Amino acid sequence: MSLLERLNQDMKAAMKNKERENLSVIRMVKASLQNEGYKLGRQELTDDEAITVLSRELKQRKDSYREFKAAGRDDLADKLEFEIALIETYMPRQLTEEELESIVIETISETNASSKADMGKVMSAIMPKVKGKADGGRVNTLVLQHLS
Repeated sequence: MSLLERLNQDMKAAMKNKERENLSVIRMVKASLQNEGYKLGRQELTDDEAITVLSRELKQRKDSYREFKAAGRDDLADKLEFEIALIETYMPRQLTEEELESIVIETISETNASSKADMGKVMSAIMPKVKGKADGGRVNTLVLQHLS
């Protein structure tokens, strides 16, 4: 089942069960996916493109969550925490620290990287492998650890 089909199914269930918060988040996600499709000039997005859009939505909410928490706006932070949790259900399973570290080590050896100067080369090779499955910040930290 494609991501859009799953979203449509969940949207119908949220309507039937009168789950306003779920419905609102699902509609926002669907709108983002449709807007991306319009930008690319087609109806359907590939799974990779959809994951990219979901990752972007998730990152925006996580950034806003941190800012609201820092500003003491717990009411807004709680709303975003709910949205983050719901969006994460549509994301692929996240890699464990061990799995991610294994991919980092493998990619460093594939690219023959030896110093921090090779950081860009390693990151550009590794990010397609972990797209949607690991946060870029985590990947960056691990790559730095192994290159120093």
